[in-house]
Amino acid sequence: MMSGADMPGMMSGTEMTALAQAPDAEFEEWLEMMIEHHTGAIDMSETETEQGQYKPAIDLANESAESQTAEVETMENLLAP
Repeated sequence: MMSGADMPGMMSGTEMTALAQAPDAEFEEWLEMMIEHHTGAIDMSETETEQGQYKPAIDLANESAESQTAEVETMENLLAP
């Protein structure tokens, strides 16, 4: 079993600590990048839902779009004044 740090693109514990201690502007910039990243995942999921042919992949795409949409909403709320 892989830990989160062993997975490509996952932040290490050290990186998470640095982010937690980052100035607000740096954290907000990170949130904006994550919103863009999650939006890309939503777009790919929607493409699979519309054009896919393998039901398990379509089901996964629907689940992914739903969870990523919720995460984007949470991050946008964190950025709201």
